[in-house]
Amino acid sequence: MTKHAPFKFDTVGSFLRPENLKQAREEYEKGNFSYQELKNFEDAAIRDLVKKEIAAGYKGITDGEFRRAYWHLDFFWGLGGIKHVQAKTGYQFHDEVTKPDSATVVGTIHGRNHPFVAHYTFLRDLVADNDEVEARITIPSPSQFYFELIRDEEHVEQLNSVYSNFDDVVEDISKAYLEVIQQLFDEGLRTLQVDDCTWGILVDDNFLTLWGQGRDKEEVRRELAATFLRLNNAVYKNVPEGLVVNTHVCRGNFHSTWAASGGYASISDELFGEEEVNAYYLEFDTDRAGDFTPLAKVSGDKQVVLGLVTSKFGELESKEELISRIKEASQYIPLERLSLSTQCGFASTEEGNILTEEQQWAKLALIKEVAEEVWGTEN
Repeated sequence: MTKHAPFKFDTVGSFLRPENLKQAREEYEKGNFSYQELKNFEDAAIRDLVKKEIAAGYKGITDGEFRRAYWHLDFFWGLGGIKHVQAKTGYQFHDEVTKPDSATVVGTIHGRNHPFVAHYTFLRDLVADNDEVEARITIPSPSQFYFELIRDEEHVEQLNSVYSNFDDVVEDISKAYLEVIQQLFDEGLRTLQVDDCTWGILVDDNFLTLWGQGRDKEEVRRELAATFLRLNNAVYKNVPEGLVVNTHVCRGNFHSTWAASGGYASISDELFGEEEVNAYYLEFDTDRAGDFTPLAKVSGDKQVVLGLVTSKFGELESKEELISRIKEASQYIPLERLSLSTQCGFASTEEGNILTEEQQWAKLALIKEVAEEVWGTEN
């Protein structure tokens, strides 16, 4: 297979966990299951999911993130020098708060022997005999990792106890990420999706007011944008030749709630103009994401996946309205560089969004139907 994601109809990567898998994880956390017993449930659930993805006609195959509790923290916990800790509070969403899990630095950060490599090879082997599909993996962005390490005062103090300056932090984060990415590449990975909520939070003026503690919001936004861009490009510019790197930008997705609001215009120069990626998977399912005009800032021949279909609720969108919105977006990006997906995954955390598996697959069927009408049958 020569074509890589994004495909004309695509997924963001996470899927609702089957109930027996949720129960198995609960038993494991209670100490009633061994790790191998949990892994057996994970393996079986992933095999079943992959069959369903292929049957639904999708080409970019993921493991649904079934081995994770969170879309991002499990990756951080797999890095050397990082400890799984409890923060003072969970992540604040619109009307819910997550569990307080977090990650902090306890030593020099490195990426040797990361467990996600074995996760990928299991998925790779499941589709090895099918040259019509591609196994891909999702990881959180370097900026997301750094943001976790400065989540509160205690995190900052811990980071400063290990690293004396920011340059060394950037260097070790990039080295650790590139170590993991090289391991994945050596095992055959050719498309990497990097999920990133830092840009999605940065568009929100309320966040900037809180974070900046009285400073000018635009000054804070520009500083953070420069920091995020530096952290991300230190990795993206140095991945192995032949690896496609795509990024997904989201405003929060937990149990059908959201964390931030604001259009892309305020960060479009850095994100769309300067970030060194092949494609952007972008949230556009509600007016909280603004309009399409910032897409004019997407540089070069980068592609854009329009997240017009919500993964938060089961009600199906209007096919005609989706087609109309794709045409509207094509005023800013040529139609051949656009694709369609949900705005985020169906289960960024193990809890999942509030919809059924049947509704999940109906959403993906609608995306495929719309994409085939807009772009033809070739994905």
